[in-house]
Amino acid sequence: MPAPTHAKVIIIGSGPAGLTAAVYAARANLAPIVFAGHMYGGQLMLTTEVENYPGFPDGIMGPELMEAFRAQAERFGSIIHNVDVTEVDFAQRPFVVRTAEEAFTADSVIVATGASARWLDIPGEARLRGRGVSTCATCDGAFFRDKHIVVVGGGDSAMEEALFLTRFGRRVTVVHRRDSLRASKIMAERALNHEKIEFIWNAAVEEVIGEDATRALRLKNLVGGGEQILEADALFIAIGHDPNTAIFRGQLDLDAAGYIVSTDGVRTNIDGVFVAGDVYDIRYKQAVTAAGMGCKAAIDVEKYLEARETHHKAAVNA
Repeated sequence: MPAPTHAKVIIIGSGPAGLTAAVYAARANLAPIVFAGHMYGGQLMLTTEVENYPGFPDGIMGPELMEAFRAQAERFGSIIHNVDVTEVDFAQRPFVVRTAEEAFTADSVIVATGASARWLDIPGEARLRGRGVSTCATCDGAFFRDKHIVVVGGGDSAMEEALFLTRFGRRVTVVHRRDSLRASKIMAERALNHEKIEFIWNAAVEEVIGEDATRALRLKNLVGGGEQILEADALFIAIGHDPNTAIFRGQLDLDAAGYIVSTDGVRTNIDGVFVAGDVYDIRYKQAVTAAGMGCKAAIDVEKYLEARETHHKAAVNA
């Protein structure tokens, strides 16, 4: 059996964090191996027009932006595999990273696997993503000026989304499965007292209606059982995110929600394993902040490998 392919740094993930880390690591002559996954490019691959990424005054399509990230990383020597990592072993040195087909080893690893927004999994939702269905008000709210916008959820994130969307929509309706909000008192009061925000209680969205754009929602009353059609131009789903950390359980420290724990936003509990982007970031969840974290992780990896090499040379010469 041939020896596993070895790399100075392996990057797991191919969103803005992972590919920015790849650009910086490659320019430092570290020849990173990037595991992009079968669904490479992160959440921006599910987004249409991106208007808040610096440098694009006229906006850019999410997939186009990620293709540019990837091309830049490859230009400097990153080796990108469109396969998923199935297992890691951070207990041994060098670290072991496995896919379904083969094993790789690395002196350092950057985890940039991101977080996946929870969807409702209802008819019409997948077809109309980017056409009125979204999980990011900051990304897509401005497309719905003077429109009727619906937000699903009852926690702080949903209230933040609803309040933010009042800057654009003429009317914002919050649909919640219960008869009271789970949000903190201050966030709930802000939303309940806002003149643009209305609430539909004890209801669930059962279907998104529209051909090329969202036109209406079919709601089900969870108490009485009746249904109604609610005209709407946009549906923002704010029921939480799930960090993509299943393969790291038992290897890296995770918080109660499954996000990777880091004292400085870069290093993990394993020396030589670094983190970047939404797999750690529970607050900002923006492409530009994820890219910044990827930059930091790559620079710290470079410093880590330099220190490791210096220590090794000193030990050899002692």
